[in-house]
This record gives sequence, structure tokens and C-alpha cells, in this order.
Amino acid sequence: MVDLEKLGNSGAALDISTSESERAALAKRFGFLDLPAFSARVSVDRKPGGQIIVEGRLKGRIVQACILSLDPVTQELDDAFRLVFAENLTEDRDPESGEALLNAQGDAPEPLEGNMLDVGEIVAEQLSLTADPYPRRPGIKLEDVLPKPKGGARRSAPEQRRHPFAGLAALKDKPPRGR
Repeated sequence: MVDLEKLGNSGAALDISTSESERAALAKRFGFLDLPAFSARVSVDRKPGGQIIVEGRLKGRIVQACILSLDPVTQELDDAFRLVFAENLTEDRDPESGEALLNAQGDAPEPLEGNMLDVGEIVAEQLSLTADPYPRRPGIKLEDVLPKPKGGARRSAPEQRRHPFAGLAALKDKPPRGR
């Protein structure tokens, strides 16, 4: 946690290294199989106009399940990030529903509430954003995990399926009863 009231003109630099229990908690939170290494270097600076700039680089290694085979897939992380927060910024809201509107600008500042900034949570969120959402073991294809067709490698002709309205078509050609 960084107290923004005590943040000097030179800002603050933080080295974040995680313990084994913290990495286990992060792995469980984000659904990773393992998080054997994770650290970050972050700087927090105050800019004119009440903006707070959070810049950093995270490094680590995550192990996730392959989306096709569920085998472990390791991803090396080395990613830079930059976030801008603004004091006294109100969210634009839809006049009818009252829901917060998203700003189309990629670098639009986030609203800053209070005088404490949770840098640890910011780094954890960046970890989840950096992780591959669809990890795949190299060289694996969908065909490798699909069930093999019965009867060997030859595919049989697709069996003729009866059309759901075939019975109605047969009735159409029949003469009406009792008339």
C-alpha cells in the first residue's frame, strides 16, 4: 500500500518479491497450476493536475493447463505496464441506467478513491492480464485430442438421417379418411 499523502516529489520505487505462500494464493486465485516465480518493480509518481502514474515491469513464470490436452504449459513473463489514476475524477454515467460508461481512450485515467493506492493489487491484476488466456502445448492440434472415428482410419459415409418432417410429407400424399 502506498500512502499518496506521504508521496514525495520524487515518487516511490517498489521492488515486489513474492513468498511461496503468496505465489500459491495468486495461482489459486487466477486458476494457474503453479506460479514458481513472480516479482515486479514498480514506480509511483505524482504528476501535475492530480495524476498518479504507476509504471512497472513484472517478471515470472506461470504454469497453466493446456486448453486442449490439460497438460501443463509454462509461460515466461516479462511485461511492462503503465496505469494513470486521477484524483477527483468522476465516472461518466449513463443518464438512464446509471451504469458507469467505458472511456474509448486507452490511456484515459482511472478514478482514484481515497489516499491509499494498493500497488500489490495492481501488480496482481497485471499478472492476470499478462497470462495467456488460452495456453496451448506446442505442436498439439485439436485433432490430437478428439475421439478417433470407429472402424479405423477410414471414415464411413455419414448415415442418412430421416428428415424431421418426412412423416408430414407422407401424409400430404395420402387421401383423407372418411371423405
